[in-house]
Amino acid sequence: MTNIDWSGVRDRVAALSRTPDGKVFGANGHEWLLEPPLVPTELAELEQQLGVRLPADYRGFLLEVSRGGAGPFYGLFPLRRVDGRWRWEDGGADLTELGTLAEPFPHSGAFNPADDLPEPPEEEDFTTVEEFDAAEDAYWELHDRVAYDPKLTVGTVYLCHLGCALRQMLVVSGPERGTMWADDSADDGGFSPLTGPHGERIGFARWYLDWLDEATAKAREPLHR
Repeated sequence: MTNIDWSGVRDRVAALSRTPDGKVFGANGHEWLLEPPLVPTELAELEQQLGVRLPADYRGFLLEVSRGGAGPFYGLFPLRRVDGRWRWEDGGADLTELGTLAEPFPHSGAFNPADDLPEPPEEEDFTTVEEFDAAEDAYWELHDRVAYDPKLTVGTVYLCHLGCALRQMLVVSGPERGTMWADDSADDGGFSPLTGPHGERIGFARWYLDWLDEATAKAREPLHR
């Protein structure tokens, strides 16, 4: 993979901090703040703990730009070292299964685990409210067990959220390593790779730098009166 030039990114983000509220979606969440980058020894310790080498463009970002903060939507989940262990924090970052990052992400195309579930129960099919409530509770318990099974996302790191429990993640192991995916399970939309206008897969660097270009363009737009 071609080396990414991350120089100037921190300055560009700092310049955007003067953008009026509301012009760039999610900026009220990250407030244009970037945490310090990792030093090489921290990155080495992180990868040793995870048991996996992170994709090159994300590694470069962590070393040259930031360990978290300003970024797409409500910003990048920050990497923190707590009691000697590294982890991503905030906004659903705990969905990242740190112990399974070396396992290959098993999917190569969009999928929705909820598609195979039966239809939810209808009240008119039951003689009492109690029976319907029990059937509905059982259905949603099954739904959540299937739709949110952590085995679905082994080998991925959750990097940000879009609000309403919608999130995006980076694949770090398996054939899809280095690509960005959307987790729309909260809307029963399942999982899908992020793609460009020609269907090409999008990696971390393009995902982040495209956001930065779009945010810069938004910031330059005139305010509507």
